[in-house]
Amino acid sequence: MPDSVLPSEEPKQREIRFCTFDPAATPARDAAQLLLKAPGVETVQALTRDSLQIHYRLTQISLQIIEESLSELGFHLDNSLLCRMKRSLIYYCEETELANMGRSHDKANATLDIFINCYQQQPHGCRDCRPKHLRGYS
Repeated sequence: MPDSVLPSEEPKQREIRFCTFDPAATPARDAAQLLLKAPGVETVQALTRDSLQIHYRLTQISLQIIEESLSELGFHLDNSLLCRMKRSLIYYCEETELANMGRSHDKANATLDIFINCYQQQPHGCRDCRPKHLRGYS
């Protein structure tokens, strides 16, 4: 058998659509610049101002992680019924494909990173609840 890439190792090609409220906004171009350096992402191209095409390796990153990261960064994904149905189907297929390969993404670690990031972005006063004169003692 010739040396060939297994179907599970081929890069996935997906289109991500955005919902834009500002006519001057270009979320696809902005998101493409952010995703170029993400691990597992091979190529990203803005097709229009509100859609981009991405190629990525499923063994390193999934569409769900990509889209959740974009949402966390403030991008608004297209939430029309058709887009949500496609998104859910792709998430399910990718999870099943990973399970069949005996792999999974560490969602717990990704969730922890999200909570840490949200906590750090909130304005805080003193994070130590002990009185100031007791903080030097263990």
